[in-house]
Amino acid sequence: MPAEWEPHQATLMEWPTRMELWRGLIDQAKRDFTTMANAVAAFEPVVMVVDPSQVAEARAMCGEGVEILPIPIDDSWMRDNGPIFVTDGNGGVALVQFHFNGWGEAYAPYDRDTQVPERIASHLGMRRYQAPMVLEGGSFFVDGEGTLLTTEQCLLHPNRNPDLTREQIEQTLGDFLGVDMVIWLGDGHPLDRDTDGHVDAIAQYVRPGVILLDAPDDPTDLNHAAGQDNLDRLRTAHDSAGRPIEVVVFEAGTPSSTAYLNHYLVNGGVIVPADGEPNDDAAFAQIRAAYPDRELVTVPGKTILAGGGGPHCITQQIPVGTPLT
Repeated sequence: MPAEWEPHQATLMEWPTRMELWRGLIDQAKRDFTTMANAVAAFEPVVMVVDPSQVAEARAMCGEGVEILPIPIDDSWMRDNGPIFVTDGNGGVALVQFHFNGWGEAYAPYDRDTQVPERIASHLGMRRYQAPMVLEGGSFFVDGEGTLLTTEQCLLHPNRNPDLTREQIEQTLGDFLGVDMVIWLGDGHPLDRDTDGHVDAIAQYVRPGVILLDAPDDPTDLNHAAGQDNLDRLRTAHDSAGRPIEVVVFEAGTPSSTAYLNHYLVNGGVIVPADGEPNDDAAFAQIRAAYPDRELVTVPGKTILAGGGGPHCITQQIPVGTPLT
């Protein structure tokens, strides 16, 4: 699996669909997804997967710069229920379909969401591999060179793969994503109420060997204990190339936010949620420093965060290449 910073052919998204899950904010969510889609479209093509019942609405709101792809869906978190793309080293691209169980059976129904990777494979005319385990895309990062970063809280949770050992999970990740080293953090953010500790709420892989981590030094911060444990783990970790991990500690201020590190890397840019809070400017400065060669673009973050995520959660990159059939 290529790293997120490698060139994208396009970005996939899903249109907000389930009114009850947005807690009265679905109209604002649609506006914010539109803003996000058009922000990404300034850098690369965007394909918005939309339930057939909402195609006219999505097309009218998103405009001509976003491709609309009608597919039945239950929810709007493409990172988690959508396909994972892999390459063969010779310019060919295929996709992997992991099982999706509504974040450990927390949100049902999810039967239409489980079919999204298969339908996208058909649309793209692309080879599809089916992996025999539950996995959401927001629960891990890869460096594109053989290393994967994840949390024990999520991947070892009994509501995901209770019959698989840590070693069996690592083997499956190796078989289907081409990784040979898994770096295990402990817990995700304590305010993460939906995903059982997805890593994209607390970290981002900046480049090979370098990880941006939410690890507040303030002992009153809710993420202090988990963040410091994760920091200790990374400071003693090595990646698949044998490099020690360089940790860039992200200081969002108190209370720390789960949103800022849930940013999304696009071709030449980084899309960051803006909460309109006093911490914004300091957070943006740190993210600019981490990606000096990328243009930073902000998008509204509060509503998407209230729904359970951020820009990274609602996107999935398709790497540059030719579909393998």
